[in-house]
Amino acid sequence: MNNEKDNWVAVTPRQRAVLEWDEANQPYSTQFEDHYFSSGKGREETRFVFLQSNGLPERWSGMSDCVIGELGFGTGLSFLETWATWRENRVEGQQLIFQSVEGFPMSAQDLERALSPWSDLSPLKEHLLEIWEELANGPVQIDEQTVLQVVMEDVTIALERFEHPVDTWFLDGFAPARNPQMWSVQVMESVAAASAPGARFASYTAAGWVRQNLRQARFQVERRPGFGNKRHMIAGYLEDAI
Repeated sequence: MNNEKDNWVAVTPRQRAVLEWDEANQPYSTQFEDHYFSSGKGREETRFVFLQSNGLPERWSGMSDCVIGELGFGTGLSFLETWATWRENRVEGQQLIFQSVEGFPMSAQDLERALSPWSDLSPLKEHLLEIWEELANGPVQIDEQTVLQVVMEDVTIALERFEHPVDTWFLDGFAPARNPQMWSVQVMESVAAASAPGARFASYTAAGWVRQNLRQARFQVERRPGFGNKRHMIAGYLEDAI
């Protein structure tokens, strides 16, 4: 692992995201100097990396409580795509509990602008915007079978506030070179501690030091072909509960 640890940026809890908008009207973080998703293909990337690579929606079959943990709520696109997929596949009696971390939450206006390209998600987006400020106070039951929790704090604090052991992780922070704190061994160990036995994960990144940190936290890690122009991504599972 390199010395990126020495360049960590301290996160101020509840600080808002500071954005620029590129020529395609997609958000760019000036704090982390990185885009929130692949240009023009954010939704496809979410499906490929976080749903398909975690075996969803197939793994939901036969489960009562389905608990997703996410590092980096960002624009909310991964949540909305997951929620839409959940609504199409859930059966009576199941609950989806989606727990996410966001140290630099967007304003509702920026969320609406970032999510505007996907008109078929508009009803879900509008509901998210309605309860966006309420989420700062804790989990919200957003429909009869779905709970959303977005902990708007530094990741090390936020993970301790998850109320349910996670069976599926979306590791979706900014690029490790831009936001190394999110991918540190300490955070990966906190991810493991917040996991259910055998929890699975997927991430768009395949950085060698991130793989090393996950293995140190007792995750089995597999490098796979990435989405679009990204050569590789990673997925795997927790060897045992901590």
